[in-house]
Amino acid sequence: MTSTDLHNFLRTRRSIRHFQPDPVSAPVIKRILKTATYVPSAHNLQPWRFVMIADKSKRNRLGDALTTKMRADMIATGVTETEINARAKRSRQRLDEAPVVILLCRDVTAVRGEEPEEVTMAVQSVAAAGLQLLLAAHAEGLGGNWICWPLYAQKAACEALELPETWEPQAMFILGYAEGEPREKALQGLDEIIRYI
Repeated sequence: MTSTDLHNFLRTRRSIRHFQPDPVSAPVIKRILKTATYVPSAHNLQPWRFVMIADKSKRNRLGDALTTKMRADMIATGVTETEINARAKRSRQRLDEAPVVILLCRDVTAVRGEEPEEVTMAVQSVAAAGLQLLLAAHAEGLGGNWICWPLYAQKAACEALELPETWEPQAMFILGYAEGEPREKALQGLDEIIRYI
């Protein structure tokens, strides 16, 4: 591949929310997760942890936990019941229909010190693994979407999935073969986001 091919590959990754029902094979998922771990991490502590949620009952428990917390948060901010129900339905549908669901967690013990900067570096390291996961899925011909939903209900997500107490949910990824063509991505112009000094 040329550098142009690689740039085109990186620029064609899109957030995909609707998938074909086709399953994704275990070897493909394993390659994706392996590649996700090839990112840099602060102090090489590799704080990322992955939870594959294949069991339907576990997905339902997670969906219940997350929508319960989401519903409470939305009620507290004055959102109408109609809006809450629509959002909860949409969120549950994505979780139910995605061929692959992966919860990305941070191992809170994988830090060097208690300073806020150390925690931030660990979170940034986990986020890098999340991006690499999406790019690896793209390399396999899969679409994916990064969902921050678990951030709002970390304790509930851990309890629903019976995770170790040290695994702190950071994001959830839904993956599968895209249904339809992705939309063109609207980007800010480089002149708006770069300052040369």
